[in-house]
Amino acid sequence: MSDKNAWYDRWLARLPNDRVLTRLLLESFREHRWKYLAAVVAMVLVALCTAASAWMMGRIIDTLSAPSSQLQVISVGAGVALIFMFRGAAMYAQEVLMARAGNRIVAQKQMQIYERMLSQGMAFYSKTDSSELLLRVTKGAEAARRIIDSVVSGFVRDVLTLAGLVAVMVYQQPALSMISIVVAPIVVLGIQRILKQVRLVMSQEMAGMGEIIKVIQETSGGARIIKAFNLEDRMHGRMNSAVDTVESRANRMKQLQAATMPLLDTVAGLAVASIVILSATPVFGQEPGSAGQLMSFVTAFLMSYEPASRLSKVRVVIESGMIGVRMMYNLLDEPQTLVEAPDAVDLVVTDGEIAFDEVGFNYVGNTQVLQNLSVTFAAGKTTALVGPSGGGKSSIMNLILRLYDPKSGAVRVDGQDLKTITFRSLRENIAFVGQDTFLFSGTVRENLLMAKPDATDKEIETAAKVANAHDFIMLLPKGYLARIGENGSALSGGQRQRLSIARAILRDAPILLLDEATSALDSHSEASVKAAIETISNKRTTIIIAHRLSTVLDADQICYVECGEVVEWGSFEDLMAMGGKFKDLFDAQYKNYDPSQTDAIED
Repeated sequence: MSDKNAWYDRWLARLPNDRVLTRLLLESFREHRWKYLAAVVAMVLVALCTAASAWMMGRIIDTLSAPSSQLQVISVGAGVALIFMFRGAAMYAQEVLMARAGNRIVAQKQMQIYERMLSQGMAFYSKTDSSELLLRVTKGAEAARRIIDSVVSGFVRDVLTLAGLVAVMVYQQPALSMISIVVAPIVVLGIQRILKQVRLVMSQEMAGMGEIIKVIQETSGGARIIKAFNLEDRMHGRMNSAVDTVESRANRMKQLQAATMPLLDTVAGLAVASIVILSATPVFGQEPGSAGQLMSFVTAFLMSYEPASRLSKVRVVIESGMIGVRMMYNLLDEPQTLVEAPDAVDLVVTDGEIAFDEVGFNYVGNTQVLQNLSVTFAAGKTTALVGPSGGGKSSIMNLILRLYDPKSGAVRVDGQDLKTITFRSLRENIAFVGQDTFLFSGTVRENLLMAKPDATDKEIETAAKVANAHDFIMLLPKGYLARIGENGSALSGGQRQRLSIARAILRDAPILLLDEATSALDSHSEASVKAAIETISNKRTTIIIAHRLSTVLDADQICYVECGEVVEWGSFEDLMAMGGKFKDLFDAQYKNYDPSQTDAIED
């Protein structure tokens, strides 16, 4: 992660928890206030019914000890039944409403994070690990839901329930209530000591989870290299270390959360014992009350243990969850690396001419890649970019796709600066085939439809035939409906490349970008695809990056790109006659070249 991100993480870590928590609650309650309001009403009913049930215990004891009439016994029994019925219904409503609101919040936060990711430019992905993104999308949103549930339940239901039970205690036995309440500060002090360790342990656990995700991703994506270089033991060691870290931190976190239990049990046991002893003797000069009053008081005291226990854990839950929430907001607040202009307009392609006007560009933290580059790609013509690796060829394509913005100068299509154009309209007018072919998990047909969602089966089949892909597709189980696995793992490299080319053909865009589009093909397939490219590039502005010069001999213009500059340009014949760097590159590939045998080289 960049220094900027590291600074932001440090700043966010110093931000008081209450401010981050306030932001989370305000964002969540604003939209779901009616669900939470209804849940709060249900919690109030639960609290009232709980306090009423403790109060009724005194009535039950007094009634059963000296029943004055059968009607009084029946009324007390009916009252108890009604209290528990209302309490059960209120608890059901509370649980359902809280679950619906919480699930919606998780879904919304995950979509907010994903939308933020989609809006970022390529610079964001080059500095952010995919494992980190996965962790923030999953753990961050879930932590937000857990904190909100704890806050609402703890500070509404449990506080009200505890307040109601304390009121019953004070009403029935004021003196004994004062004695029992004295022990509360002991619990608070114990919990404060626990909280100091929670945040550190949780942050370490999150780091371990991120490493687990990273190892799994690398194992899945790099299985071939792992096998080829006997890296199983090394990967096993990395995974074992990460799993051990997470296990250790999870156990420690559970210890911290559970530490409140013996604390509360000890205090509660001592309090009950003291109350039992004191109930038999005068306290502050007051005689013990009736059996019913004592029973009601003891019942209220014992029932207050559960909400008090939950309240004691609320701070622990909040502290542990704030790590995930901070990670989530870190991603949501990440400045966008590529922003569409507020007054952006749709691109109108008339001819398809692409012009670079003194363009300077570099990637984050790297040296200059393009140096005041000025070059024009003629409309409806094919231009080939050749030259050494790292010269800036792929950067030129990235700027045309507007995956990045130039640091200086402008890139224009038919005179329209790409910075003033909407992303959607620009990319709808471009078909792209990259060297690193990417296919989506799904069927062959679904992957081709990514280029043109409304394409007919006939159009799909025609595009596949032009790309020399139809024959191998028909040999797959279920043909075009065959599932190809993650990133086309069920296909060979050449098959994936041909599907990618078919997808670009189906796009039928006026601008065609091919970055080493035939690099994964054998000679026979390359010849077929080369013929297909010649067909689809007709009357389209086509830019081809190629290291194998046989694929660009018929280009209308060839540009030799080196150190971010176009040092030579012209037709194949012009460059050969020039006797410069292109000719040296060509001679290196074809040492015994005979100018009269150009067709043989192409074949």
